[in-house]
Parts: sequence; C-alpha cells; structure tokens
Amino acid sequence: MPYDLLKQNIKRNVQISDNDLDIVCSYFKSKQIKKKDFLLRQGSVYKYEGFVLEGCFRIFTIDKKGNENVLYFATKDWWLMDIDSFMNQTPSLLNIQALEDSEIILINKTDKEALYTKLPIVEKLFRIMSQKALVAWQRRLIRNHTLTAQERYNHFISNYPEIASKLTDRQKSSYLGITHEFLSKIKKQHKLKKIM
Repeated sequence: MPYDLLKQNIKRNVQISDNDLDIVCSYFKSKQIKKKDFLLRQGSVYKYEGFVLEGCFRIFTIDKKGNENVLYFATKDWWLMDIDSFMNQTPSLLNIQALEDSEIILINKTDKEALYTKLPIVEKLFRIMSQKALVAWQRRLIRNHTLTAQERYNHFISNYPEIASKLTDRQKSSYLGITHEFLSKIKKQHKLKKIM
C-alpha cells in the first residue's frame, strides 16, 4: 500500500486508530514527479503539503544575484512544504524541485482544515510535526552560526548519508553555505584524515 509509510510516520507522532488513519489517508492524493521537475516555483502559491514516498527533493531560493541557496532536502519519509505560502496562500519565496524520479502524496489546505474538524487528533499531529520542524530549523541555525564549514560538512554527511549520496557537490555547498571550491578543499582534507 502506498500509504503504509505515511501511516508509520503518523503513528510515530500520535496514537491513532487504524480506522482514523484510513480516513486521514483518504484526504491525500498521489503524484509522480520526474527528475528535475518542479513541484513549486518561486512566485507561485503553494497549494499543498506533501509527504515523500520515494525520491528526493531540494527546497531552495534564488537570490537577486542568481545564486541558489538550499534550505533543506526532503527524501523518503519526510514532509515537504512551504509553510508560509501554504498557510497564508501568498506567493512563495521557494522552489521545490525533484532531484530524482519521485512519488509524493499531497493534501490541500481545504482538506487539511476539514480533517482538523473531523479528527481533532490530526491538529495535534501537525502541531507536533511543526514543533519538531522548528527544533530542526533551530539546530541548523545554531550549527550554521557556531560550527566551521568543515564541522558542518562532517555533520551533514554523517547524519544524512543517504541524502548526501544523492547530491552534487554544488548542491551540498549551497546547503552548507560555502563555495564549491571550498567544499572541494574540505573533501580533500576529509579523505586525508580517513587515510591517516
């Protein structure tokens, strides 16, 4: 069943009956996204929240100089969203692009709010997930301000090896907030330490 992964994810966050899980899943729609296709482009309103069943996405913005700045990556069993655009129905500052052929399930704002009314446990679920996302953002912000580029790289490849293996060096450097050339130096130093 394509929704088994979503059900497991929900059960890790709240206690919910199988019947209620089936109701929650009935509000989601499946979508296939091809490699390099966009789920969201900067300037469009994000109409859905998504959950990744297969594949990998990068969530990024492009600054006035044309530089890409990656906020995060979402892979299998991760939620995918632009919470600001989704909640406020305003043009997004983000792009969401598939890095490989992917499958996601989506829920729109109207259906999500209907679920809140029908099953109050769903509101608790999304509150818990929002809190977890906020903790993750806070930790990333602290790492970006307190760790060296080498330490940020080490943290990323050791904590997210599956994601790191799917990325180009340019995507990694954009996420880490360093130049591609500096990442090359870090990788060389990392390899030398492994050899020693």
